[in-house]
Amino acid sequence: MKIGVLTSGGDCPGLNAVIRAITRKGADLDYEVVGILNGWKGLFDESYMALNSKTVAGIVNRGGTILGTSRFSPFEQKNGAETLQNRINRANFDAVITIGGEGSMHIAQLAQNLGINVIGVPKTIDNDISGTDYTFGFDTAVQIATDAIDRLHTTAESHHRIMVLEVMGRHAGWIALYSGMAGGADVIVIPEIKVTVANIIEVLKNRYIKGKLFSIIVVAEGAEFLMDEFKVNEEDKKFDEFGRARLGGISHYLANEIEKRTGFETRTTILGHVQRGGVPTAFDRMLGTRFGIYAMEMVEQKKFGRMCAIQANVIVDIPIAEAIGKLKTVDLDIYKAAQVFFK
Repeated sequence: MKIGVLTSGGDCPGLNAVIRAITRKGADLDYEVVGILNGWKGLFDESYMALNSKTVAGIVNRGGTILGTSRFSPFEQKNGAETLQNRINRANFDAVITIGGEGSMHIAQLAQNLGINVIGVPKTIDNDISGTDYTFGFDTAVQIATDAIDRLHTTAESHHRIMVLEVMGRHAGWIALYSGMAGGADVIVIPEIKVTVANIIEVLKNRYIKGKLFSIIVVAEGAEFLMDEFKVNEEDKKFDEFGRARLGGISHYLANEIEKRTGFETRTTILGHVQRGGVPTAFDRMLGTRFGIYAMEMVEQKKFGRMCAIQANVIVDIPIAEAIGKLKTVDLDIYKAAQVFFK
């Protein structure tokens, strides 16, 4: 069999571990494994590279993806579906393994609907794909954010400041919640629960009364505040190629409000793409490797139109349609546990 492999959407730590595992397992099965460069766009450009033990040597600890990536969607191009089918036939791919996030899985499902044999591997630092307990990349992002909180603590305490750390998370606050709890944040603001600045200030003032002259706030980039609170100026908004508002900067608005209403010196740190870069944690390398091996087993068993997942530490597979049916948002029981410390 001839298997195409692509990475699509935003990069994240652990992608190369998956590519390596797919390639090595493919060699065991005597399959030809071909890398499709720059996501789905590589099929349109017919841009490929051979994947073998030599090309994947030493990449398990590397961030990013050796195949390159893009947010290109074949189905948003003129005659895109027809061109995609044509390219798959010309390349003689028996199956395509798509490693990507929620948007990439939507494209994979559309390709499956065309009759293309597709296997999905879930990837996103946001951990927001349904049907899997974790996606690789998430653990690394949480560790990076936690390290940042640890470092901010010393400056916050030394200067008696409020520190607002902004992390990624458009619709799901998993990174904010996990890193905030692990780093001992005093307030965590996530997209799933709207709060008021007044609520946050109450926590800060209570800490001040108790002699705590500094505080750490972790806010997800997609967090929103209740209607009576400040709003981002619509004229300041920018949009990506999919028409979605580009996020980043909510921490500045929050910090300004806190300083204006309390007089407490407040500073912001936006981690941004730092969370997606660098070497993956051991957990993400392991999860990526397990996903890669299982994905090839799915090809062998012709489990097309499905995505591998981890549930209770067991690698399983679910329909891609189920994975993209709804976004996996924060478990509110975990958030309630975190609120024990928001006093």
